[in-house]
Amino acid sequence: TEMIVSFFAITKGKLRIVQVSLIGSIFGNLLLVLGCSFVVGGFKFTSQSFSSTAAHVNSGLLLLAVMAMMFPAILTATHTDTEGETSELALSRFTGVVMLLTYLLLLYYQLSTHSHLFDDEEQDDDDEDPVLGRWGSIIWCGVATVFISVLSEFIVGAIDGAARGLGIPVLFISAIILPIVGNAAEHASAILFAWKNKLDLSLGIAVGSATQISLFVIPVSVLVAWMFGQPLSLDFQIFETVVLFITVLIVSIILQAATADWLKGVMLLVAYILVAASFWVHAVPPDVDLD
Repeated sequence: TEMIVSFFAITKGKLRIVQVSLIGSIFGNLLLVLGCSFVVGGFKFTSQSFSSTAAHVNSGLLLLAVMAMMFPAILTATHTDTEGETSELALSRFTGVVMLLTYLLLLYYQLSTHSHLFDDEEQDDDDEDPVLGRWGSIIWCGVATVFISVLSEFIVGAIDGAARGLGIPVLFISAIILPIVGNAAEHASAILFAWKNKLDLSLGIAVGSATQISLFVIPVSVLVAWMFGQPLSLDFQIFETVVLFITVLIVSIILQAATADWLKGVMLLVAYILVAASFWVHAVPPDVDLD
């Protein structure tokens, strides 16, 4: 969903919307979805455990992605880049290629050399027949993709009008509302798995999705924008970058023990509420154009 929305936003030149919506998806997955999963699972189980290896790998990759996004923002904020916006774009595109290669190495790590570390250790006792076969799944996946594409184009075009009509800041819609609405089904699945005490699957959806956005969707968006002649960079502005760093740091600390309970979920939800409140009062810098 994030990739499709970003593509249509890039073609319309709404580069700031691309940046904020992608970073908002990371906030939503790491704080809202993971927090709700911990709280819901904590209501049924006193404590839940999950794979520490997978959690540590994802935490490290998220911190790596934050580091990659911090450099362009810091260079711009301190005005220490050698050639102004040209240096920022060149660094962003080079970093995008490196991050994309890192994602490919992650897939090789997960699917080949260390696949045993990412196997779900908690197997469902109930053997259920698949609802759809291979071709049925492919067909419905294609139908869903077309449907999402149409909706994404409509959503991107309606953001400015909705912000003016409802009196809601554009950045709040892009960073908070859009990621929640666009990934509601995925979020519900993560919470449902937590209720069934399958927390590894919940983390795979929440933290895994955040890692995928950081290492794949964001770099691909930068490279696709480059192909369209759009100057999309990894400079997400200093405010968003700092909030992202704090978010990843909090989640990494909470995941260290490889256990979950409802209080840890509350901590993540409170953090998300604070992030949402900050975006409500966060104005677009005067030198930044939303279009």
